[in-house]
Amino acid sequence: MGQTNQTWVTEFFLLGLSDDPQTQLLLFALFLAVYLCTILGNLLLTSLVLLDSQLHTPMYFFLCNLSLADLCFSTTIVPQTLIHMLSRRKFISFTGCAVQLLLILFFGCTQCSLLAVMSYDRYLAICNPMHYPLIMTWRVCVLMALACWSSGVVVSMVDTTFTLRLPYQGENRIAHFICEPPALLVVASADTHNSEMAVFLMGVVILLAPVSLIMISYVCIIASVVRMKTASGRLKAFSTCGSHLIVVIIFYGSAIINYMTPKSAKELGKMVSVFYAVINPMLNPLIYSLRNKDVKRAFKNVANRRLFCTV
Repeated sequence: MGQTNQTWVTEFFLLGLSDDPQTQLLLFALFLAVYLCTILGNLLLTSLVLLDSQLHTPMYFFLCNLSLADLCFSTTIVPQTLIHMLSRRKFISFTGCAVQLLLILFFGCTQCSLLAVMSYDRYLAICNPMHYPLIMTWRVCVLMALACWSSGVVVSMVDTTFTLRLPYQGENRIAHFICEPPALLVVASADTHNSEMAVFLMGVVILLAPVSLIMISYVCIIASVVRMKTASGRLKAFSTCGSHLIVVIIFYGSAIINYMTPKSAKELGKMVSVFYAVINPMLNPLIYSLRNKDVKRAFKNVANRRLFCTV
């Protein structure tokens, strides 16, 4: 009876990462710098792939899709967070929270699928190089990319539906800096067991299943690389796959901790979210660029062409 007298929540108050003004200013500067690097890095990497014909390969096609997902993912989160860091009114409307929730899940789940597809691409390129051109045709690459984006649509719709179907009455303070299922379910005014199970099962589908595929791919890759006769071949293979593995560990590790752990560990949620929501989209282009000779060569070629045109 008391619950029915409570008013329905029309907006949420995001507690953020800190309530100390000086800490918020420091976080604002850091988040802004990271976001600007994210935009610059992902746009630069995408431009290089589009401008350099030697990068028109399946690996860089998927990397472009990942850069697009990273850019959209970060833009869904960081600008709103920056505004709240400078504002005393850290509120977001229920509709705005629902939209952010849907987009975060959509772009985040798409990233999960793309990373898995990229590991499969590397597996074929290293373990089955003779048949690689026959298997990874452009038609297959486009279909795989569409499947990744489609998986983001399906999982985001399921998680959003099970999260927002619950009543939200009275309590509207979210111990987070963004709208995510684990944080929203804590303030729901009803039993959240079914919704938690749905989010967990979707986590198994979009997190644990791709991680399993990635682990199997890299076991095969390592076994194949060890059998290589030349040291240069082993070094090139490890260098190419090492970049992808670093991204996988950072992204999947933090996402699994946040979505696949019990409520008792949810206090770490907002801290862990910083890694896959803010830092990882910036690291992706840096890791793939700094550790990749093809990208470095493409950058020099494009820069030289631009310099020659201006002269």
